Amino acid sequence: MNLKLNQSICNLQSSIKISGSKSETNRLLLLQALYSNISLENTSNSDDSEVMIKALISNETVIDIHHAGTAMRFLTAYFSIREGKEVILTGSSRMKERPIKILVEALKQLGAEISYEENEGFPPIKIIGKRITQNKVSLPANVSSQYISALLLIAPKLENGLELTLIGEITSIPYIKMTLALLNEVGVETSFLENVVTVKPKLSIVNYQLLIESDWSSASYFYSIIALSEIGTQITLSSYKQNSLQGDSVLATIYRDFGVQTIFENNLITIQKVSDCHSNDSEQAEQLSTVNYQLNNSPDIAQTIAVTCFGLGLSCHLTGLHTLKIKETDRLEALQIELTKLGATISVTNDSLTLENSSKINSNIKIKTYQDHRMAMAFAPLALKTSIIIEDAKVVSKSYPNFWNDLQSIGFQIDKI
Repeated sequence: MNLKLNQSICNLQSSIKISGSKSETNRLLLLQALYSNISLENTSNSDDSEVMIKALISNETVIDIHHAGTAMRFLTAYFSIREGKEVILTGSSRMKERPIKILVEALKQLGAEISYEENEGFPPIKIIGKRITQNKVSLPANVSSQYISALLLIAPKLENGLELTLIGEITSIPYIKMTLALLNEVGVETSFLENVVTVKPKLSIVNYQLLIESDWSSASYFYSIIALSEIGTQITLSSYKQNSLQGDSVLATIYRDFGVQTIFENNLITIQKVSDCHSNDSEQAEQLSTVNYQLNNSPDIAQTIAVTCFGLGLSCHLTGLHTLKIKETDRLEALQIELTKLGATISVTNDSLTLENSSKINSNIKIKTYQDHRMAMAFAPLALKTSIIIEDAKVVSKSYPNFWNDLQSIGFQIDKI
């Protein structure tokens, strides 16, 4: 399904409910599978979370997780400790290109039994669940945090817990801290000192109910919309915390540079355009001609920020993006191709993106989404500046199934083509 987003104006005041964080939901779904008396509210309605739920209750010997990278990593660890259960984890053609070897090797160090069904280092993988007694393992510190979190989530069910040593400079601290905070919340004892993470074993958990915070990555698209809207435009989003566990909550700070204010009140945030980047104040205008962000801890908002800057005619330099090359697509290459079609001058390296300021935006450009939900959603706010076409628009269901309906509810004019 392709959608044409006609040039639109965002309603002056809007309100939207966003479902629970995909990151928190998937971690807690795994913990719920390990400890059945955990109950969850406001779970994510994303495809990724639906895939996790189905896989965790499946009795099949072959489990297909499609495009869900988080599910692949978390379930690899989970099925490794399911004694006597034998499964093959597989996925989409893109998933079979996404590396899993670092996690598999770490689990094998602990005593897990895992083998590759096709290509060495990549899914599909065969897992024979075993009782694991070894408790010490090491990983490179700059790998995807999902590898690290996968190990930490199963750790309390290991007979002797886990001592995980991270070698080198750690790149995804917020996601590791999120995992540890959720473990702490359900009563698991952990520590994170220098480069060593320790999780104590815990046989059982008393009845526990958790309300999952809404997804900050999903909120990013509305931050972009407000940044590209007229002064005074505001959107209220639920349900959010000022002391969020999610690294992407840095949006509230970053988008101040684009004139967006965030107000926290009663588990809601109201985001409002309060100033214009291209103010007549020459000092402010000079200050905001270019922005630089280090996004090691929040790479999922890089696409949104790059498109926001392009829409505002700002230059930007984004770093800490090395994990984007192994996502649903190579997001750096995809951004370069699609922004160039729109008229941008952009260059990328293995871990950075540089965009030059430009006042021109080409109209009616077809944006290819590369089976990547974030490509579709990051480019959508540009409809406030020009008409664009989003190809394979259904891809948003991976993380935010209601996205297009929510955009229409705030004033976007959208046609199926």
